[in-house]
Amino acid sequence: MTRPSEAAGARWDEIDLEVKVWTIPPARMKKRREHRIPLTKQAIALLEIMKPISGHREFVFPSDRDPLKSCNNQTVNMALKRMGFEGRLVSHGLRSLAITTLNEQAFEADLVEAALAHVDKNQVRSTYNRTDYLERRIPMMVWWSEHIEKASLGSLSVTSTLGLKPTI
Repeated sequence: MTRPSEAAGARWDEIDLEVKVWTIPPARMKKRREHRIPLTKQAIALLEIMKPISGHREFVFPSDRDPLKSCNNQTVNMALKRMGFEGRLVSHGLRSLAITTLNEQAFEADLVEAALAHVDKNQVRSTYNRTDYLERRIPMMVWWSEHIEKASLGSLSVTSTLGLKPTI
């Protein structure tokens, strides 16, 4: 659910596989605030796939032309275009898909907004409320990862997603 530029610039030193958290420093964030992302087993599996490819480099997703640099933040858009989604889907649109799906599943709005690294527009609230809801976001991120995994395996009806959230 990160912005395309944040994902493209992911660095190995930002990722703690033991704690299962990716911490993006303020300098790389749109709102210049640190953003911590809980890593699910699916995310960790993808990172483990990348380790032999880029684990000895700075960037998780290095450029194919210059491995000392990160991949271009338009790389995902180009891949979507090659897959036939031109004019229908862009990488930033996946954030919209995530927020819509998570809200439809009745996850708490604060958790969804925190997952997207959105800053509360209520100035008083944002001044005093400094939590990133990391622990509370874990079940939501697990649900989201499982949802994507089911969709990738073709075992999820994309026309009927309501009611998928497990009752707790």
